[in-house]
Amino acid sequence: MAHLQAAPDRNHRTARAAAVITGLCVLILLAFIISMNTGVIRLAPVDVARTLFGGGTDQQKLILFDFRLPRIVISLLVGAGFAVSGAILQGVSRNALADPGLLGINAGAGLAVVLYISFFPVKEEAPVFFMPLLALLGAGTAAALVYLLAYKKEQGISSTRLILIGIAVAAGMGALMLVLTIRLDPKNYQFVAVWLAGSIWGTSWKYVTAVLPWMLVLLPLVFYKARVLDVLHLGEQVAAGLGVAIERERRRLLAAAVVLAGVCVAVGGGIGFVGLIGPHLARLLVGPKHRYLLPASALTGALMLLVADTLGRWILQPTEVPTGIVVAVIGAPYFLYLLSRSKA
Repeated sequence: MAHLQAAPDRNHRTARAAAVITGLCVLILLAFIISMNTGVIRLAPVDVARTLFGGGTDQQKLILFDFRLPRIVISLLVGAGFAVSGAILQGVSRNALADPGLLGINAGAGLAVVLYISFFPVKEEAPVFFMPLLALLGAGTAAALVYLLAYKKEQGISSTRLILIGIAVAAGMGALMLVLTIRLDPKNYQFVAVWLAGSIWGTSWKYVTAVLPWMLVLLPLVFYKARVLDVLHLGEQVAAGLGVAIERERRRLLAAAVVLAGVCVAVGGGIGFVGLIGPHLARLLVGPKHRYLLPASALTGALMLLVADTLGRWILQPTEVPTGIVVAVIGAPYFLYLLSRSKA
């Protein structure tokens, strides 16, 4: 009888998740269309459609294909990467407040990039593909430091200790970044200041090709590990009883979260809260099962960042508000709300 009742419930959850994911895809498509029409130089929807299908003037082709479309694609990739990274961290730590920013991963990636910018010119060709590797190195260093400090042989990983140590490491690395920016020349300082605020600064297809391969490899791999995340979320004793190699799987998932966040920081700067809010909104929509939660988180994060970037380009035209500031205006109150509800 219980089995017969479980089947309709499972089918209902699957149908609801499919409807939510379809709805998110439709919203992303609408945001995509609006973003293509948003900017200092306005393009009417008819002009956008004509240009996409091979028509349009040279100026319209330049604006759409060389500036707006790469930026839109990067916003989608970075938003999805941050949100999936946050979903992994929340699942592994079993803490609703975990995200790459709070655990120091973003700060570590940012510190590595700032170190590079402090000694080499910003406009060189090499950093386009080199910066994700630098950010990955910094993010991995920060994550390893937080993990080692939070791990206790007798108790394992305490989610509260993980968050507190992550905040301390992020604060220390953030302070070091500020010290490094003091010695920068005005040109590099302006770039770093905007980048640290969270700006989608890579507006060419080179930056898309620097990020896309990482996403194509890591996102399917993480989706494949959805069942492992479900088991880990039940607790270490239950996971061990079900035959899961806890530490090995935890390290693999944390490594995937670190790589996703590090690569996203390399081209998106210090954008916070997407990794926190995206998984929470997805969880409200599709429930806690990671089979549905991870793809929904990716779509939610992509939608959030695309909308935030579009608003940042529209609010104070002809100037731009960094995307990270727009996200923070939305995310900070929500974080305080989550903190007030936390039992930690």
